Amino acid sequence: MSTERKRILQTIIDEIWNRGNVEVIDKFYTPNFKNHHPNIPEVSDFASFKKWVVEVHKTLPDFHATIEDMIAEEDKIAVRWTVTGTQKGEFMGIPPTGKKVRFEGMTVYRFEGDKVAEMWWVSNEIAILRQLGVFPPKR
Repeated sequence: MSTERKRILQTIIDEIWNRGNVEVIDKFYTPNFKNHHPNIPEVSDFASFKKWVVEVHKTLPDFHATIEDMIAEEDKIAVRWTVTGTQKGEFMGIPPTGKKVRFEGMTVYRFEGDKVAEMWWVSNEIAILRQLGVFPPKR
């Protein structure tokens, strides 16, 4: 089952995140799915998740996620990823800069059967803010 779930996650990354295709979210997520993101608690359910994906693509129209690692255990898969994109829309109150960003993070996905039921995120927003010039550079 973990091999199939890894394939499902690769499709989710390609279709939903890299192409911005929110029409397939219903196919891959349970209707009562829960999203846990420390920086955007308002994106907690199915409907708000779809809206968030659209907003991400307005902010970074060339958004591209690359899976670096996937580790499966029982009903969960941890994914370490890297994202690149160009800020063309507002991000955390910052007007568009046209700057390219690159940041890393991890998402743990919990499955029910062949659908994602829950996600937990950790990402490096400080790296984005540094690249956009609104956070002091590393010393």
